[in-house]
Amino acid sequence: MKPVVAIVGRPNVGKSTLFNRLTRSRAALVADFPGLTRDRHYGAGRVGPVPYIAIDTGGFEPVAHEGIVKEMAGQAEAAIAESDVVVLVLDARDGLTAQDRRIAERLRVAGRRVVLAVNKAEGLPPEATAEFHELGLGEPHPISAAHGDGVAHLMEIVLAGFEALPELVEAPGEGGRIRVAIVGRPNVGKSTLVNALLGEERMIAFDQPGTTRDAIEVEFDYGAERYTLIDTAGLRRKGKVFETIEKFSVVKTLQAIERCNVAVLLLDGALEIAEQDAHIAGFILEAGRALVVAVNKWDGLDEYHRTLIKRELDRKLHFLSWARLHFISAKRGTGLAALMRSVAGAHRAAFAKLPTPRLTRALHAAVERQPPPRAGRSRPKLRYAHQGGQNPPVIVIHGNALGHVHDSYRRYLEGYFREQFKLEGTPLRIEFRTGTNPYAG
Repeated sequence: MKPVVAIVGRPNVGKSTLFNRLTRSRAALVADFPGLTRDRHYGAGRVGPVPYIAIDTGGFEPVAHEGIVKEMAGQAEAAIAESDVVVLVLDARDGLTAQDRRIAERLRVAGRRVVLAVNKAEGLPPEATAEFHELGLGEPHPISAAHGDGVAHLMEIVLAGFEALPELVEAPGEGGRIRVAIVGRPNVGKSTLVNALLGEERMIAFDQPGTTRDAIEVEFDYGAERYTLIDTAGLRRKGKVFETIEKFSVVKTLQAIERCNVAVLLLDGALEIAEQDAHIAGFILEAGRALVVAVNKWDGLDEYHRTLIKRELDRKLHFLSWARLHFISAKRGTGLAALMRSVAGAHRAAFAKLPTPRLTRALHAAVERQPPPRAGRSRPKLRYAHQGGQNPPVIVIHGNALGHVHDSYRRYLEGYFREQFKLEGTPLRIEFRTGTNPYAG
């Protein structure tokens, strides 16, 4: 599984800036005043030799006893507990402070490997970080999270000893089981769905959010296919995660998504589609996993509420139009056969083999039907295509001036390829590679 890297430190030392740098995103808010980040924030780490999960935390005050500072400290404590490595961020401009020493004392007894990152060190001499040796947690590493200086070297040290594990990408016919993760908010019926598929009360299903605390794997056969079902803990909005045990479940669920072949996003038909449902879908999409969407508790809805939920799906989850949608009742066992057919179909699509001649012919047909828009005086030329990967399928397109292809045209090509090769239920990624001019210069 991916290692987990927690970023901790006192307020306003640049933790969120470093998190955004590591995830190559702007997911964490950044501003020049302390206390902006309060909840934990998770993201896929992209800087360093090994894939990992990064956790951003708020300002850490280990001895806080009340108020929002205590809540922020609890979030940082949870991040430390679920991490494999802790990056303690310090401020080179402020120097070593009493709060830095208190945090170091807490980390010394946490049982986690700690790496010191001295931020805002751009333009300072090497000896400016010498005083941080006093913490007794190893060598301090000067970085600039804002400019990226020293960050790649820092992550090489942080991830030393971890190896990139081969992904579980067993293709059909190779004897491997299809790994299916059931994910969603708390109390939408994930464990009930697993029990209905197994035909036995294998999981505790109780009308209380947070009953499942870990990612539980169960093997079973359905028709001609062999599966491993993964029942996960519900991912609720971070501000609503209170119990210490439940805080461990978030990373477990994210890792289950990373390790599965197909994810089933389970929604509660009795509730409106929430922002958290879209966030979970985003995790699945970022991981590139095949997806089936299922709306549970459909049997208890009248026609008005069914129409309402369909409108909500179109409005809030429109970016999942490529995923198959099912309306089911896990409690009564209705709609499950069609759901599992879609799971098998999504898995086949994720591992589809796309021959280069067929891809190139489809590319030429797409361009003939709708050429790419001009970029200045010239028009991008798309010459040929080949498959660059599976799970999810990657189509690599070669040509000239492809850096000027608009995102709208990329989406057009994605839809065309999806239709031609019946790639329903899986994300599809398109990469453009422009040939170099041998006479340049």
